[in-house]
Parts: sequence; structure tokens; C-alpha cells
Amino acid sequence: MNKDLIAIFEYLEREKGIQRDIVIKAIEESLCAAARKSITGASNVTVTINPKTGNIDVLSEKEIVDQVEVAAQEISLEEARKIDPECQIGQFIDIVVTPKDFGRIAAQKARQIISRKLKSAERDVIYEEYRHRINDLVSGTVKRFIKGANLVVDLGKVEAVMPMREYPKIEKYHIGDKVLALLKEVVDTENGGAEVILSRSSPEFVKQLLIQEVPEISDGIVQIERIVREPGYRTKLTVRSQDSRVDPVGACVGMRGMRVKNVVREIHNEKIDIIPFSDEPIELLQNTLSPMEIRKINISEDEKLVSIVVEDDDYATVIGKRGMNARLTSQLIGYELDVQKMTEYKMTLALQRNELANSNDPALDQELTHIEGVNSLIFELLIERGYNTPKKLLTANPEKLASIPGISLETADKILDQIRKQRM
Repeated sequence: MNKDLIAIFEYLEREKGIQRDIVIKAIEESLCAAARKSITGASNVTVTINPKTGNIDVLSEKEIVDQVEVAAQEISLEEARKIDPECQIGQFIDIVVTPKDFGRIAAQKARQIISRKLKSAERDVIYEEYRHRINDLVSGTVKRFIKGANLVVDLGKVEAVMPMREYPKIEKYHIGDKVLALLKEVVDTENGGAEVILSRSSPEFVKQLLIQEVPEISDGIVQIERIVREPGYRTKLTVRSQDSRVDPVGACVGMRGMRVKNVVREIHNEKIDIIPFSDEPIELLQNTLSPMEIRKINISEDEKLVSIVVEDDDYATVIGKRGMNARLTSQLIGYELDVQKMTEYKMTLALQRNELANSNDPALDQELTHIEGVNSLIFELLIERGYNTPKKLLTANPEKLASIPGISLETADKILDQIRKQRM
């Protein structure tokens, strides 16, 4: 009995999930190539391996003849009938021609071929086992590091790889650590095998964690419409409910925040913003920035740009650390986001009004008959105070106009903005 070969069969079946017949076929094909080189002049050489004992037989097909002229290809009738008493001249018979040192020579010559064949068989097993599990959560143990900080994770039957780019920089691992990750993809390798790629940086990882924690999501009552992420720092996602009685945000947060806390704990206290979804980008933007107020907003469909003005105190929060919050918000709404402080916005408007007021346009000195969007009562108050031409209004500031009883600061801004737009 070839105990070494039997041990290989059992190991591959138990540890790699590769069936014995697949392994035997791969090794038989490999050894056949080696046998042809080892047995000079033999034709139709085949190799058979006994799956129970591991014994290897090399067979060569020989023609039964009266008189042997080429020993490697022919056999006498007398010798042939020792094997098969019913055989006749002209027939072919398989003869065991295993060389005494074939085991050593064949193993040496076939090693690379066998390795490649087994890699292919292992690849097929990996594809069969894991190709249907893309985006599933899997757990394993950190086994070793390769090429720097890339992790090799033992999943049981296979070793998966989690590249450094696929886990947040704030996460540190040691050999033996347990790790939960997303099965991102199965890819072919250069040596003919297959590799399972894991991720903890993908937005899908957070989505799958929420599906695991929130029954309403797994049941299809609550849907995650969009999700964006800066791994290790912040995730933003929008949710909607298929049942008017179910609050999608509340369902994800859970009683006393327990559901979302469990997810946050797994991603090492990364912040998660759960936002009510809207098909309208402006409403979605308002939901995303709530409770902060957007003072001014302008959307350009052609440039896919949304420009907003917020209070100075809210600016830093809207932008976030190194622009991270604004970048995630932009990805979430599908528009590039331009954010401006209110003081900067007012300063820009004041400069534009001043530039217009100092221009040589004679229309600026013509008496006003109305201001579009301003009711007649407010218009009359302006005329009474001497603001009867565009130039006089352009040289005023919002605070001065707001000192007129009946005109608020917001209305004053609106009046000046309307005059500016009409004259630009």
C-alpha cells in the first residue's frame, strides 16, 4: 500500500474538499506524461492508481505476435496467454511495465504538473463552494501576513486573502485574531488557482451587517437605497419603508439604539448616518444635512452641481474633516456639492451690487415701478423711504433696509437679490 499517496488523498478530501477521484485523475494524467519519457519505445502508455491502496501501475498496450521484433511494442502469444488465455494473434493487450524506480523518477518529473493539476482542481472546488456566496458575511482566523499588511484568513476549507486596501487603516490585526468580513469576490490567480477575496472596507460590508441586525431589512419591509462610506470614519445610507406604519430610520436604529450600536461596535465605532430616502436630490440633501438649515440652494442639472449656503457655525460640520462629510453627501445625492459660508455669500453679493451700482448703465437711475416677487405694500414702503431707483437699492445694505418697519432682514435680502438679478 502506498501510504503517502493515501494520506494525500485523505488530506485533500478533508481539508480542501477535493474529491478523491478528481485527485486520482489529475495524478494519473501527470504520471502518464512522466511514464512515456521513462519507458523507451512503449506505445499507448497509461497509468492507473488504486483509490484504496494507492498502488500505481504503468500499463503499455502491446500487439500479440508470433515472433517479437520490437519488445517495447510487441508480445508473444505464449506470454500474452499467461495474462489472458483467450487472446489471439493480432489482438492488443495491456501489460504492466512499471519500472522499479518509477515512483521516485515519476514523482520528480511530474511534481510541477501534479501541482498545477491540483491547483486547478482546488480552484474548481473554491468556485463551486464560494461563487454563490458573494456578498455574504464569513468569519475566519488571521493565519499570516503576506506582502506587507495583506492578511491571509483561514476560513476552514480554504485560505482567503484580505488585501490591506480592503480593511480600514485604523484596524490592526495579529495572527490568531478572529475576523468577520464580506466575501467580496473569487478571482483566478497567476498560477492557475483561485483566491477568495475578503473586505471590511466595502460599503456592502456595513449593509450586510445591518441586514443581519435589522429583521425589517431582511424581510424586505425596509430597503437600503444608497450607501456610501469612508472606511473607519463614516458611513451614510438612505432607507425607505414599504410599509407606512414602519419608520425606516427607527427600525435601523432599534430600541435604545441597540441595532445600530451592534453594527458600530463591529466597525470599531465608525459613525453611521441613517437618512430617509427621497427621489428628489434637494429634499434628499436637506434630509442628509438635518437638523442644519440650508439658507440658500441652487441646482444645475447640466453640471450636476448643487450649490448651498449655510450658517458659518454649520459650515465645518457640513464639510467635515478633510472634506469627508461633503464628499460622502455628494456621492449620496449624485451631485457635486459646493458649500459656502453665509458671511462669504453676503460679501460676494455686496461686491456684485457695488460693482453694478458703479456701472454706467443709465437704467440704474430710472424710477422703479415694481420689483418682481415683492408685494405692493413692501414696494410702497421702499419708495416712501427714497429707494425709488435700482442704484439707490444697490448701494443700500440688508441691515439698512431691514430697519424700515414691516421689512425683515430676510425680505431685505430677497429685495436686493432680485434687483441684482434683474440688472446682471
